[in-house]
Amino acid sequence: MFKRLDPAVADTVMVTIEGEPVAVAAGDTVAAAVLASGLAYTRTTPVSGARRAPFCMMGTCFECLMEIDGVPNRQACQVRVTEGMTIRRQQGAGHWPW
Repeated sequence: MFKRLDPAVADTVMVTIEGEPVAVAAGDTVAAAVLASGLAYTRTTPVSGARRAPFCMMGTCFECLMEIDGVPNRQACQVRVTEGMTIRRQQGAGHWPW
């Protein structure tokens, strides 16, 4: 299980993760925030539907793809959380809103 080395977080922002309001550390990436919140996986694969979670945390593996503020296929490890952000697991290839 993912846990912080220093559990004391000074500044937080409120985001919505899978429909639930969550206070997360300001400055964290979306991937770090969802892992710290206890979310077990961030997406499912388009072919088999297998669950995937962040792996490399530096943008090379693409296992952390999520829907962020309604936009699918965002690399959660490359996006910093912002106040009011909406974060959802990506199901399969993701569906573009347009």
